[in-house]
Parts: sequence; C-alpha cells; structure tokens
Amino acid sequence: MTKSVNKKIVGKVAHFFGNLSVAVIELNNSLKIGDKIMIEGATTSFKQTVISMQIERKDIKTAKKGDDIGMKVKAKVRPGDRVYKI
Repeated sequence: MTKSVNKKIVGKVAHFFGNLSVAVIELNNSLKIGDKIMIEGATTSFKQTVISMQIERKDIKTAKKGDDIGMKVKAKVRPGDRVYKI
C-alpha cells in the first residue's frame, strides 16, 4: 500500500497542447510558482513543481480562483484531468 498524499483540488485541465507540452488549467483555487502539484485522471498520474505559469501569454507568479492558466507539464494530460496542490 502506498503512502497517502494530502492533496487539495485546485483545478482541472481544459486543454493540452502536445507540441508545446502545455496544459490549460481552469483554477478553482489559488496556485503560485513553487507549489507542488499532482495531476490525475483515468490514465494520468504524476507530480511536478510549478515552475512557470502564463495568462494571455504573460508570465505570472500567482494565479487565483477563476483564472485560466497555461502551464508547462512534464507528461501528457487530458481534458478533465484533476489538478491537486500537494
């Protein structure tokens, strides 16, 4: 049995640009550079640290509930995948 991870949902994947490895994430909670996240779905499950985020192609350090952000991800994600802060 694996150790349980304390996680809090912060949003979901709306779109994935495979050629750029960038996910568009609809946030329902805040997120900032340096946060550790986990993305999970039917066939998706990985962890990473937020190293960059953009809104309308502008780099940002923090994002708030209601923002749609672009984020570089280290693996393929799918629309509907859930994003958790861990």
